[in-house]
This record gives sequence, C-alpha cells and structure tokens, in this order.
Amino acid sequence: MAMDSEAPKDAFRLSMLLYDTRYRSLTIQVFALFLLMLGAAWLVDNTIQNLAALGKDFSFSFLGNVSGYDINQRLIEYSSTSTHARAAVVGLLNTLVLAVASCVAATIIGVLAGILRLSNNWMVGKLMTIYIETFRNIPTLLWIVVFGAIVTESFPAPTAFRGAEPTATMKLFDSVAITNRGVHLPSAQFERSLGSIDLGSVSLSVNALAIIAVIIASIWGFRRLNTNAMRVQNATGVRPTTWWKGLLILFVPVIALLLALGFYLDYPILGRFNFSGGGFVRSSFIAMWLGLSIYTGAFIAENVRAGILAVSGGQSEAAFALGIQPGLTMRLVVLPQALRVIVPPLISQYLNITKNTSLGLAVGYMDLRSTLGGITINQTGRELEGMGLMMLIYLALSLLISSIMNYYNSRVKLKGR
Repeated sequence: MAMDSEAPKDAFRLSMLLYDTRYRSLTIQVFALFLLMLGAAWLVDNTIQNLAALGKDFSFSFLGNVSGYDINQRLIEYSSTSTHARAAVVGLLNTLVLAVASCVAATIIGVLAGILRLSNNWMVGKLMTIYIETFRNIPTLLWIVVFGAIVTESFPAPTAFRGAEPTATMKLFDSVAITNRGVHLPSAQFERSLGSIDLGSVSLSVNALAIIAVIIASIWGFRRLNTNAMRVQNATGVRPTTWWKGLLILFVPVIALLLALGFYLDYPILGRFNFSGGGFVRSSFIAMWLGLSIYTGAFIAENVRAGILAVSGGQSEAAFALGIQPGLTMRLVVLPQALRVIVPPLISQYLNITKNTSLGLAVGYMDLRSTLGGITINQTGRELEGMGLMMLIYLALSLLISSIMNYYNSRVKLKGR
C-alpha cells in the first residue's frame, strides 16, 4: 500500500495569527497600521471639533484674498494688492534661489576645504581644520546673525557715496556699489522681447527661456565634440585639435542670440536717498547665503576628506609613476572614485540647506517661512492650513532633491562587472 510522504497540513486556526511564525509578523503589522489609522482619525476628528468650537472651518480660500503687505525682494511682479497665493509663490522662489546659490557655494567651499585639509603643507592643513571645527560646532542661526551684523555694520550707507569727496566709491569701473542695505550691480536688459508665458501666478520670459535653451544646446554640442574627439583618439592614438571648435560652439550661439535681442546692461545710479536702476541683492540674502554656505561647507569638507581617504593610496602612486601631476591626479583619478563615498552624505547636506532657509526670518529675508508661514498666517488666522501647506512644500522639495541626487549617485557609483 502506497504511503503519502508529505505530512498532512494543519487546518488554519485563529490562534496561529499569534503563535505561528508564518503569520505573526503580518498580524503585528496589520494591528500597528490599525492603531495608526485610529490615532489619525481621532486627531482629525478632534481638530474639526475644535475648529467648529472656534467658529472656523478648514479651507484654503484665504489664498485668494488680498495679501496687504509688501515683499522687498522678489523675482516676479508683486504688490500689496496681490493675493496670498502669489505672496507664497514669491516666498517659494526666494527660498529656491537661496537654496540653489547656497548649495553651489557650499559645494565649492567644501571640496576645496576637504582637499586642502589633506595638504602636506602643515599651515594650510591646520587652517582648514580650524575652519571646519569652528563652523560646524556652532549653530547655523548664530552664524546667520553674525554675518547679518557684519554686512549691515561694516559696509557704508548710500549717503557715503555722495558729495565732492565721498567716503565710499563704486567698484569695478563704477558699476557695483556695496552698501549696508545690499549690493547694487548691473542688470541684464533687452531692447526686443519675444513675449512671455503666463502660468497664472508666474510669468515666464521667453527671452530667458530662449537663452537657457541655447546654453543647454551649446553644452550638449560641446560634449558631443569631446566625445567624438575621444573616439578618434582611441582609434588612432592622436587627438584632433578641437579647442577652437569648442569655443565657437559654446559662445557664438549665445552671443548671436544676445545681439539679436538687443542685450545691454542697466547700471545703478545714485539718487537722492539711494541707488536706482540696475539689479539689487539685499543684505538679508547675502547674510543668509554666507551663513548657510560657509556653515554647510564645513560638513561637506569632512565628507570630501572621507571620500578621498577611502580611495586606495595605490591609485595616486600609480598616477605619479605615470608622470601625472598631483593636481591632475586629484581631479582625474582620486575625486572620480571618491564620489561614490561623497555623494550619499552630500544629499543630506543639500536637504539641510533647503530646510535651513526657513531661518531667513532672523535677518528679514522674505522666504516661504516669512511669507506663507509668517505674515499670511498672522493676517488670516489660518495657522493650520498655512503650516500644513508649508510642510507639504518643504516635503516636496526634499523628495525632489533626493530623487535628483539619488539618480546622480546611481550614475557615479561603481558598476559590477
């Protein structure tokens, strides 16, 4: 008589949800999710009841109301008669400009400081150590306030540029004026316009879009030229001369477009009380930019130093044996391999810069926190909606930065053979 070799399966019982290891983890997860949803439902219900008791409802209609306040630094048209939604957009654009400028400056400072800290020159190495340990061990807010005080107290007032014998003069052939209110500098203007694209709260200049498109196309053409030159070099052993072609590809299209649009510079002119014309970068932006860049640069410097030390010393020795100079060895051999260690923590530093822009209120910089999360909430009393919307915006920015940097990290990490 044939016997079934498989053991009979037990029938499912409710007790198996707790005592059977096949179901226990799933049971715990479902129970934890239920408690989380129950807590969220209680919070929402409690919030609705409290708002009803105060005579309020949960609504974002306040974004369409007139803001009634001015914003001193803005990238798009705005006035006190604009809506709160447009004020939030202005604050968001100010946040993005500050975040991008600070990320670029912090990266440059961090890479240079990280490399110089490993210098064989004792003095240079110690100076970089002092810079790193000093800035990263003092809170960001204090550095922002310190730089704000330096900018407003160290630079002259606009009145110092007036008179037969002024105590302050303009720089760079009388085109730039540095005052305690900010920096006045030439601004780009065009005699001819290609129009604009209206996106509701934001209007995009077609001139600016055309220039950006031409620059991107020029860079793409320059990279294609180098790729083809490298292919010829690998095939024949001789690299063709491409430097003059590269200059033509990079600069001629942009210059031709600028001339076609009637490009010229509008210089600042000293008026009765202040400078007029040209561009203006306020002291609050400069203080925030310096504070965030130099502070975060200290952390990036340590990331760069760790990445360089993670590369085997034999790589540099092999490069030196081939006669490659130390500078080229660092740029072409060491740093490309160190990127796989540098980039992951660099993502966190970029996220920190973006979130730390909310400290602009300390020096009067009108970012998203100061507009939507500050004046708008104080005027409308919609603190729950305002803070919730601001949190969602910061969350979206953080996820966007993480996605971009993770994609870049996947491109530079070592690939398995």
